[in-house]
Amino acid sequence: MAVVPATNLWIDANFKETQLAHMRIGQPATVISDIYGDDVKYTGKVVGLDMGTGSAFSLLPAQNATGNWIKVVQRLPVRIELDEKQLAEHPAAHRPLDAGGSQHHRSRW
Repeated sequence: MAVVPATNLWIDANFKETQLAHMRIGQPATVISDIYGDDVKYTGKVVGLDMGTGSAFSLLPAQNATGNWIKVVQRLPVRIELDEKQLAEHPAAHRPLDAGGSQHHRSRW
């Protein structure tokens, strides 16, 4: 069980390592919830970039036995803090989300 406060909500968006070149802490971000579609866009900001990749710390790491010499693009978690006022207006932000920054990259998970 995890206890999460209702304030200071965030999401961890998994971006490809090739999408992180110009991403910085404090950069504004736009988050779209699947439940509302493109009509509701949450604003937020990047508050952290994790150094670990998804496959290295995954419970089920990717199996690439047939092509170990091929470089597979890794995904890195980026923490995006959401605006509390917008969450009060549209509280279903716990649904699947798309996250996009000013670089116009979208990450769907």
